[in-house]
Amino acid sequence: MNLFEIIDEIEKVDPEIHERLNPRRDAIKNITSFGSKVAVAAMPFALGALFKKAYGQTTTSVFDVLNFALTLEYLESEFYNVGTAKGVVPAANSAYIANITRDEANHVTFLKNVIISSGGMPVSKPEIDLSGGNGSGTGPFASAFTDYNLFLTVAQAFEDTGVRAYKGQAGYLKGNKTILTAALSIHAVEARHAAAIRQLRHDRGATATMPWIVSTASLGNDTTVAAVNANYAGEENTVQGGVDLKALGSIGAVTAAFDEPLTKEQVLALLSGSFLVKR
Repeated sequence: MNLFEIIDEIEKVDPEIHERLNPRRDAIKNITSFGSKVAVAAMPFALGALFKKAYGQTTTSVFDVLNFALTLEYLESEFYNVGTAKGVVPAANSAYIANITRDEANHVTFLKNVIISSGGMPVSKPEIDLSGGNGSGTGPFASAFTDYNLFLTVAQAFEDTGVRAYKGQAGYLKGNKTILTAALSIHAVEARHAAAIRQLRHDRGATATMPWIVSTASLGNDTTVAAVNANYAGEENTVQGGVDLKALGSIGAVTAAFDEPLTKEQVLALLSGSFLVKR
């Protein structure tokens, strides 16, 4: 099978392969101009470099993304498990929160199994301080397990951040359809969790809280808790696809129509030294 046959095979699962490789036709031409023995010997290295540039990722980067997702799921799963154990959830909401707790535990198990089955090594569960106090246990959210309203506020921030984090990593998985599908499936569940938690807050009196993020022109955060402003940075964006949508309606309506991604670096900067201790 020659290089072009390989590309034809890839085209069956990625119709955009030619567009990805188009700027690199000179590289393909140079490969095929080598002597046959040299070309055959160089082919694995040439293909690796070519597809790394075409897809902007390597197998290692896929594991990085999965382990990043696993770290977030460790945190969320721990939060709901502790909340349940501490009895902060009232009976009226216990079944609701139990479903979310179950989902987060399943996400942890699923991601670990995907990483292992793909030949990678899952990261260990980090040291977690759910008070946000970097190991002190006395951070700004220390009373979340005795104050149910605060518990829901922290849960909302975690879920909204998780949704944005998964969206921010999707582009790195485009070259692996199976793993991308799995990640987007979790992303959809996290979005439902976020909507559910928001509805619970609304029903308990936070009437300005909708099942979706509603930002102002200058502030993405709609939790009313300033300590999580950074988790919502960028949600106030009204420009999509190069078009400013403010003319279509209120800022709240426009910002509610889109979720903005967060990068891995942004998320880790938010969590490291607070919830994730001394990473």
